[in-house]
Amino acid sequence: MNPRPASASNDEQPAAPIYAFDITLLRRGDGTPGPVYGDDRGRWPTLDVPRDQLVVPMAVQFDDAMSRLAALERMFVEPDGSFVWVSPRSDSTWQVDGNAFERDGRVLLVDLKGSCPPEEFDRLLAAVGWPHEPMMMQLVRAAVLLDEQTFRQHAAARGAAGDGKTLRPG
Repeated sequence: MNPRPASASNDEQPAAPIYAFDITLLRRGDGTPGPVYGDDRGRWPTLDVPRDQLVVPMAVQFDDAMSRLAALERMFVEPDGSFVWVSPRSDSTWQVDGNAFERDGRVLLVDLKGSCPPEEFDRLLAAVGWPHEPMMMQLVRAAVLLDEQTFRQHAAARGAAGDGKTLRPG
């Protein structure tokens, strides 16, 4: 937890945590620990996963996942797998842009970019089979794979640094 600035009054509440991310969501493959990846937010253990496991689709059917996503309030889903999810007006401003890809009628991967609170991220993951199906996340720019726990720490660090504001459309 970050210490409060000296100017903060006793009445102020700390900001709610928010994740900021630009990832590809994949079914968790069998992997081994990879090299540590470092960025301006910290050092992060990675996963080495054989290439052939990166093309194994998730258990969830593509159409079922799209229906589950569409059921989330303020979620706009297109039949091609693209979607946008926005925050309620009364909440902090956040937005997630995504695109789900299919293979053999099942979800292969989901590209996700934006920011949202952790509990909303959980709802999004649940639409594609989590927690029953373990997930891993690839940081798009770094092209490294992270396990779920490491990803959450990375996304929270990016959110705390204000990166979520730059990941939303202007």
